[in-house]
Amino acid sequence: MAYRIVFFDVDGTLLDGTGTIPEDTRRAVGRLQEAGIRTVIATGRSPYHLKPVADELGIRSYVSFNGALVALDGEVIVRQPIPADRLRLLDGFAEARDLPLVYVGDRGYAVNRKDHPDVAETFRVLHIPEPMHDPDYWTRNDIYQVMMYCPPGAEREYEPQLGDLKLVRWHELSVDVIPVGHSKATGVGAVLERLGLAPDEAIAFGDGLNDREMIAYVGMGIAMGNAQEELKAAARRVTRRADDGGISAALRELGMI
Repeated sequence: MAYRIVFFDVDGTLLDGTGTIPEDTRRAVGRLQEAGIRTVIATGRSPYHLKPVADELGIRSYVSFNGALVALDGEVIVRQPIPADRLRLLDGFAEARDLPLVYVGDRGYAVNRKDHPDVAETFRVLHIPEPMHDPDYWTRNDIYQVMMYCPPGAEREYEPQLGDLKLVRWHELSVDVIPVGHSKATGVGAVLERLGLAPDEAIAFGDGLNDREMIAYVGMGIAMGNAQEELKAAARRVTRRADDGGISAALRELGMI
């Protein structure tokens, strides 16, 4: 199979544990681009939080917010904010249980609980500034994704109570809240459809559970060596860790670089 496009998760995939792009990864992405292979970011991050990575690698297309906002060559082709009635349900649910929420829009983000240590820890891991405190932010802005803070396993109890919202754990302290039917795979599908490409012509790299649908959807789904075990089980290949040349190693094995 001739692969014509490669999708990259950001945290734990393009970025190592220090929040930087390893030099071998930078060179591998550049060689793909020189060979005419399209490179696309596919992440749970917002467009403004993925932009420094995209700019550093010369990438102009992205699947952001786990598929809710997608751009191809700088043009937005998918824009699907969470409906206000779903946000109202979630806000009330979290308020009753004293759960921190971070509401993430296309222009900014805010938290409903001021100075919460779990929120501080996850944003430290992401190497991005903590959100401002504004419990009503969701009432005045389009929201594409929500981060809810709850213990591991709590999502199995909470999800049936949240209608058509699904909870995808990305950190031991937090889950992404997105509408049922949204995933990185739907965003990847939108890009492929616009380009006239088939899923079998695509490669995707990831490390988290929010990469699972994307990894299964494309022709060559590759889990990083630092990926969660559930993702490794769903992948066609498992490569080395992000900080151990995982991306470049897999691309060489596939004859892409």
